[in-house]
Amino acid sequence: NDLEPATYSKNPDVFLDTFSAGLNYAAFGGSDVKAFDVDTQVKYSGTTSMKIAVPDYGSPEGAYAGGTFFTSVGRDLSDYNALTFWVKATQSANIDVLGFGNDLGENKYQVSLTGVAVNTNWKKIIIPIPDAAKLKMERGMFFYSEGPENNKGYTFWIDEVKFEKIGTISYQSATVLNGENKTVTSFVGVKNVLDGLTAQFSLPNGTSQAVNLTPYYFNFTTSNPSVATVDGVGNVNTIAAGSSTITASLGNNVAKGSLIINSSGAYTHAPTPTQDASKVISLFSDKYSNVPVDYYNGYWAPYQTTLSSDFEVEGDHVLNYTNFNFVGIQMSSPPVNATFMSHLHLDIYLPNAMPAGSNFKIQVLDFGANGVYGGNDDKTGETTITAPTLQGQKWVSLNIPITAFAGLTSKAHIGQVIFVGTNISGFYADNIYFYNDGSIITPTPTVAAPTPTHAANTVLSIFSDAYTNVTGTNFNPNWGQATQVSQVSVSGNNTLKYAGLNYQGTQFGSNLNVSSYGYLHIDYYSSNSTALNFYLISSGPVEKAYSLSVPTSLGTNNNGWKSIDIPLSSFSPVALNNLIQFKVDGNGDIFFDNIYFHN
Repeated sequence: NDLEPATYSKNPDVFLDTFSAGLNYAAFGGSDVKAFDVDTQVKYSGTTSMKIAVPDYGSPEGAYAGGTFFTSVGRDLSDYNALTFWVKATQSANIDVLGFGNDLGENKYQVSLTGVAVNTNWKKIIIPIPDAAKLKMERGMFFYSEGPENNKGYTFWIDEVKFEKIGTISYQSATVLNGENKTVTSFVGVKNVLDGLTAQFSLPNGTSQAVNLTPYYFNFTTSNPSVATVDGVGNVNTIAAGSSTITASLGNNVAKGSLIINSSGAYTHAPTPTQDASKVISLFSDKYSNVPVDYYNGYWAPYQTTLSSDFEVEGDHVLNYTNFNFVGIQMSSPPVNATFMSHLHLDIYLPNAMPAGSNFKIQVLDFGANGVYGGNDDKTGETTITAPTLQGQKWVSLNIPITAFAGLTSKAHIGQVIFVGTNISGFYADNIYFYNDGSIITPTPTVAAPTPTHAANTVLSIFSDAYTNVTGTNFNPNWGQATQVSQVSVSGNNTLKYAGLNYQGTQFGSNLNVSSYGYLHIDYYSSNSTALNFYLISSGPVEKAYSLSVPTSLGTNNNGWKSIDIPLSSFSPVALNNLIQFKVDGNGDIFFDNIYFHN
């Protein structure tokens, strides 16, 4: 009972003329492991200093200089209020990071300065400890990280590294959310993070020093834990309907800034999209893979007031725009080619009641042939959504034909989608994507024609990879036609292509008797034909046309291919027991596959 607890060392020294007892060193991953050395020639005081040689850009030894000095057993640093050291360099530079608290583990109480200005003179650096009471068993004594300056390496020295108690260091302020009192609308399951953590101290020379610090230094509290909870690192979880205010303190000092949670309870998700992913270009949706987006809120100064408070509920990511007047989404690397898209879809939710006169404008901006914003080739289209389509406090799914964006004469380089509101203070957005409803198809099929399902013994095939075709067929006899005939591979499937059709014949190797079959099957695809006829021809010659519907459409599952089974009776009076040819006439570019007779 009389045994006193063991205590941790209060040794403040890190590096004076040598390393303090128990100190280890580890280079950071990707750094030059030879960057650190001990120098006996250049020093601020005593006999040695720490020397760090920053490599040149592209050095095979490592991309930068960086490492940490840590102890195997923690030290009690609660009696000190700063880490101090002296630094000089071979040139003027700004060292990326200098600090303490990196122990190659959790780095719970890490503190650092960034962009530390140095030159060829010795300079004392003071890094205040935000709350020394937290450092009862700290292992991370000192760390650094620095890359080349203007692609060139250089050398800097650090000496007299130690923790001190400096009476003229004083606390000035601490902030969460950069000092703002932020109000968010939330739902059960929504998670927020208290970021924007800073601390400011007055140094002995009268200047202010801001430090970067981890959330472990702060103590977070919630005014209503039945509505929202907060953990030790500022993660806020909404658990019920109601209001709660999340605040923080640094030691005994209340931090500026707070997060006010206004929870509406259970969250109603936007409708799950049902469009085929192959017909979608997604900007924001968990349902699809999104294209590269520069930003979902450009914060366009000075006129934009819109802020973002995006959230995630049960794996569903939602854009949340507050203080809304207008906001833009930009895709410039690269712009979106929506040439073969027919509609813009988005789901919007107005959390507040919608006043009379409210409207929601959507603008789509095409960057033009140069693919960049500005210049004389940009084109903008706009459409306006009003009541009764626009409604408050419910999800509204908008499916807007791109043709509704008056003025948008091109859609091959879409770089921005902009939302503009009247009498709308904020909204949620989800599932923003372009899609093709089947009314637009690409000039060339992206998938093969549907695989035939008729049994081979019931088929007489002219052209198909699925069956054995009749022999001797000439698919491009010289009839003086302008049509360019070729056989191309579409997803590994041999396909007939008629480019620039006027008319085109096919000569059978021998006369065919198809009188025992009931149908002619054809798969065809065209994005630009306006007239297309298919003929059977018997000796005589006797021919009869059958009109095919063009252009084809994407449909639900066929990706632009149209499959047709034509009753052979439609070709009367052609003699089905003596076919010699078939013929096609019309216009446009046509792809054919799976031409065969069957029952």
